[in-house]
Amino acid sequence: MEKREVHASVKDESLVNKRRNQMIKGAVTLFKQKGFHRTTTREIAKAAGFSIGTLYEYIRTKEDVLYLVCDSIYDQVRERLQKDLDTKQGTLESLKRGIANYFRVMDEMQDEVLVMYQEAKSLSKDALPYVLKKEIEMVGMFEDVINRCVENGELVLAKQQVQMIAHNIFVQGQMWGFRRWALQQIYSLEEYIELQTELLFKGITLNERG
Repeated sequence: MEKREVHASVKDESLVNKRRNQMIKGAVTLFKQKGFHRTTTREIAKAAGFSIGTLYEYIRTKEDVLYLVCDSIYDQVRERLQKDLDTKQGTLESLKRGIANYFRVMDEMQDEVLVMYQEAKSLSKDALPYVLKKEIEMVGMFEDVINRCVENGELVLAKQQVQMIAHNIFVQGQMWGFRRWALQQIYSLEEYIELQTELLFKGITLNERG
């Protein structure tokens, strides 16, 4: 599935990227506070630090901004995951490290994660499948690590179990962002990482013994 093209009348690619990054930053704050539908393009322009006229040189609609926000968030997470997730080693220790690093990324991007969960449903029909496909690809990174553990004899899991565990890890990381109002009253980030990892590994090893 191809990346959706967002039209810009400005031809300088570095300037387009710079302005859109300013736009994304301002939009995340506004969408978190007010939601996508109640936020105006004029407010996004102001938060980004330029005029409404300038804004429309880089996008055509408010929906374009939401798409850019979602696309940017997933790109950032995937980039960090690719850097921190060792898909080749195939040890339980590398899986544990990968989970901890992913949860820390989710902590750093709490506002963005919250916006994703609240507003992704407002994406247009042509944009939503592309964004959701990117999420599935990131879940696939965890599947690769777990599968390598299976190949190395560190775990005994069926294909469906591997897929479910990968999805669980992914959602547990995001949960730190969208349930933070409750979780952060009980756990520090490191406590949350330790407890979730302990519960996950207990389930995996129980399954292995079974």
